[in-house]
Amino acid sequence: MGKYALKTDPENRILHIQLEGTFSNEDGLKSIQAYQQIVNPITSSEYSLQIDCRKLNVTAPDVVPLLESCFHMFKSDGFQQVSLALENNPLLKMQLSRLGRKAGLENMLIVPSF
Repeated sequence: MGKYALKTDPENRILHIQLEGTFSNEDGLKSIQAYQQIVNPITSSEYSLQIDCRKLNVTAPDVVPLLESCFHMFKSDGFQQVSLALENNPLLKMQLSRLGRKAGLENMLIVPSF
């Protein structure tokens, strides 16, 4: 089961997302709804997006299209910077890097931690 937590930091203009576990399509859809509720009232082009993926598992093939749509959503929302924190998970790093490139998310960075 995938878990997520979202928090805005208006003072520093950062949207923090923490992801954990293995996401199903249902978990993914719920996280997208929560994301949209958080993003709608802010001007996302003035914010950076920091996603903590250190406890996230590699996404199953049947859920990859949903994850890919998230990357497209991040791009269309126009964040100044999209940072993904990853530790010692080369498969997840490859998967997320590929999806970011495929979505054209040129302002995406993969970092060891925030």
